[in-house]
Amino acid sequence: MYKLQPDQFDPSVSQKNKLYDGIKRCADITGALLGMIVALPLIAVFGLLVRLETPGPVFYAQERLGKNGEKFNIYKIRSMVQDAEAHGAQWADKEDSRITKVGKFIRTTRIDELPQILNILKGDMSIVGPRPEREVFAEEFEKDIPGFKWRLLVRPGLTGLAQVNGGYENSPKEKLQYDLYYITHRSLVLDLKIMFLTIFVVFKGDGAR
Repeated sequence: MYKLQPDQFDPSVSQKNKLYDGIKRCADITGALLGMIVALPLIAVFGLLVRLETPGPVFYAQERLGKNGEKFNIYKIRSMVQDAEAHGAQWADKEDSRITKVGKFIRTTRIDELPQILNILKGDMSIVGPRPEREVFAEEFEKDIPGFKWRLLVRPGLTGLAQVNGGYENSPKEKLQYDLYYITHRSLVLDLKIMFLTIFVVFKGDGAR
């Protein structure tokens, strides 16, 4: 359930009706503005804790691929030690030794993602959609998982169907299947369901990615 194999996917479904796209964009802006009321105090508190625990900046920006492969900088609260990628890009996992104590908590609760409200307001991202990937990993996955590039047909999201159905426990191939299902069946009802499930995931402590 909620999965779609790449060979069953029709790329033309990404051309959803303009009414849906318009309503979703309005909902994104409204949701992001309301979310800032809760997000700003949390960002301030945990930003201070990050700064007290380890040296380095509180925030960091990292290039990701957006809709149609357009590049943008995604914003996060730093959850790893400074210079975590001094030896090159590395795929993060749940037990990554580079993650700090405060970082582990904010990743589990997804507080580290709150600065992406700015990305939503800028139009880089949506509240719901496939999580944006780094170009180096997207190219690597596309070699092993044909169809991975189809995730770029829609605007990436702060949370998504893959993130509320296993997250870290799923392989990139499994996440793609969830993302393709979402792209095919996306609707305001499905978006709302994913948002409510995200709240459940956060309080459960799964910290799905």
